[in-house]
Amino acid sequence: MISTSQGRLQDRRPLSIIDIGSNSIRLVIYEGLARSPTLLFNEKMLAGLGRGIVSTGKLDPGAVTRSMEEFRRFRALSEQAGASHMYVLATAAAREAINGPDFIHRAEDVLRTEIEVLSGRQEAYYSALGVISGFHPANGIAGDLGGGSLELIDINGEAIGDGITLPLGGLRLQDMAKNSLAQAARIARQELARAKLLKGGQGRPFYTVGGTWRNLARLHMEMTNYPLGVMHHYEISADSAASFLKQVAKAEIEKIKGIEGVSKNRRSLLPYGAIVLQEIMAAMQPSKIIVSALGVREGFLYSLLDAAEQKADPLISATEELAQLRSRSVTHARELVEWTGKAFAAFGIDETEDEARYRQAACLLADIGWRAHPEYRGKQSLNIIAHASFIGVDHPGRAFLALVGLFRHEGVFTEAAPEIRSLATPRYLERARALAAMMRVVYLLTAAMPGVMPRLKWENRGNGILALVLPASLSDLYGERPAGRLAQLAKVTNRRLVLAVEGGPSVSVK
Repeated sequence: MISTSQGRLQDRRPLSIIDIGSNSIRLVIYEGLARSPTLLFNEKMLAGLGRGIVSTGKLDPGAVTRSMEEFRRFRALSEQAGASHMYVLATAAAREAINGPDFIHRAEDVLRTEIEVLSGRQEAYYSALGVISGFHPANGIAGDLGGGSLELIDINGEAIGDGITLPLGGLRLQDMAKNSLAQAARIARQELARAKLLKGGQGRPFYTVGGTWRNLARLHMEMTNYPLGVMHHYEISADSAASFLKQVAKAEIEKIKGIEGVSKNRRSLLPYGAIVLQEIMAAMQPSKIIVSALGVREGFLYSLLDAAEQKADPLISATEELAQLRSRSVTHARELVEWTGKAFAAFGIDETEDEARYRQAACLLADIGWRAHPEYRGKQSLNIIAHASFIGVDHPGRAFLALVGLFRHEGVFTEAAPEIRSLATPRYLERARALAAMMRVVYLLTAAMPGVMPRLKWENRGNGILALVLPASLSDLYGERPAGRLAQLAKVTNRRLVLAVEGGPSVSVK
């Protein structure tokens, strides 16, 4: 039996997926089947199986040989990680090539398991599920650009609408156009004319899936000096996307800032990915481009969950797990969720659905930095949260979560992390300070241990005065430090507050 450290969730059995694409082959080993899956190991090779398939009808012979060697390694890595199951998925190139069946047979012998060759419809379906699993909720058109094909599908919440598979993958388009970008644009325009569903996406987001589009988004981040290097839920306005794609489509990519971060094997496909996205935008007129880091693999995993697990909030699931792994008491974190909810109600602070979700997540994350040196807990918490592999949260919401962690440790008026503060809306910034100020009060009364918060209550004393009341049995917790922190909360919320003991003394802090 493989021993696991306490940094791992003990109730999870690893599983792996090998994704055989037209351009790349990837092994991903997950900690376990979960609503918000965590990667244990991730490796890819740019095999280029689909290169030349347009002219030859066959998988590239050299790529086939290299792939078989890599499959042996991937199988061994999966076994080394203790994966309970290894799923193998193959997409466009393997299903369309003349020698595809022979390739699959050989690969199954090497991997010692059955390979599921996805149809275009299945590929689009799993890609849609990947987007559905990563957003709360998704509503627009999703496009998954691989090496051999492009899948487009309409998504509205959990509903999956019309979809279509087109032969516009980067490698295939490059081959069909015979390396002519002008010809590639004509082919893309002609093929996308068949995608009638794009008209239904007008004014809605377009969700991009696939390595080529992710690399384009990373270049856009570099060009605009974006302050957060997190790909999932990165948003690009339609105007900004149009001007950027025009530059890339000219094939002047070596001049673009950040191109050194893209592998040389990927670079040649970037103009083709840009051209396809340009033509999609022309046909669809989307409100914006949103990048999804989740696609077919994650959608396949999502399909393995039961209905109740699928409906779980991925952000809350992930932050709950992090609280279990890194906080002093996960029970205390859960109590903080309840207590701050009541505090917001007592203060008359209204919340949208997302704001309530983000407050809950921030509470679950409030104590994950406790092992760091006191002077660095705030910055460490901010960095962990800002760059965590969370899904179900946009970048302003991510900034809110990170700032709560910073303010809770360094004080609500710190001017640290201006780059993260620039991502938060004014409303989020104000609420992050209020929530962190509440945390700074209550942690002095609980010592980060459960059992106290459920016994604290807010009372309206009239004349606009709100009292935080300790039960008489907890009167020894009453003191100057909590009163001082309550004064900070009063300043942040512009309220008159008092700290009181039930049936005993109280002190006005404003």
